[in-house]
Amino acid sequence: MGADDSLADARLGSVDFFVRARRRLTLDIPRGLTDPDFLPARGDHNPDPVIEAIARVRPIKPAAVLIPVVERAEPMVLLTQRAVHLPDHAGQIAFPGGKIDRTDASPLAAALREAQEEIGLDPALVEPAGYLDLYMTTLGYRIVPVLARVAPGFSLTLNPQEVEDTFEVPLGFLMEKTNLEIHSREWQGMTRTYYAVRFGERYIWGVTAGILRNLHERLFSE
Repeated sequence: MGADDSLADARLGSVDFFVRARRRLTLDIPRGLTDPDFLPARGDHNPDPVIEAIARVRPIKPAAVLIPVVERAEPMVLLTQRAVHLPDHAGQIAFPGGKIDRTDASPLAAALREAQEEIGLDPALVEPAGYLDLYMTTLGYRIVPVLARVAPGFSLTLNPQEVEDTFEVPLGFLMEKTNLEIHSREWQGMTRTYYAVRFGERYIWGVTAGILRNLHERLFSE
């Protein structure tokens, strides 16, 4: 197998995918979640280096998101569309998740709690595989992405205050490198560069696309 045989690897079935994930990931909390002197290797600054200077002066906001991979014959990634009335990132595609509260025992606990609050995903149906790399955003969030297996047959109850819709995307589609694009737009007088993935009428970009890129790097790159 080559150094980056994404086409072959992306067609793995659910069983092989989760075996691979458990081999490569752990639930050791990534370094730098609350340390201002530690610069996370992953984040909005990957496609746009100027963001590093901006993020360094932001207050650190620890957060966690769940990457729910539904164990179907073809693994599917469960995503949400944020409510259109939200003050931040309205209508954008996201993983369920949010800030890590003081009462959360771990980033995993925070991700499970948020997924249950946002979309009614029962934690009993979620089996964690491990953490991806810490992801730093423009606004100072330091996000711990939690990759997890979700048993099929679940039912969801969306919180309309936070989530407009949910949908599934084939993991193989998201892990195919040719589907990951680099886009740019004007933001506060600057040209921002970011990752993006188009899936039909869905436009997955920013933090969500950046975390998917890291998922590819951790699981499908040698």
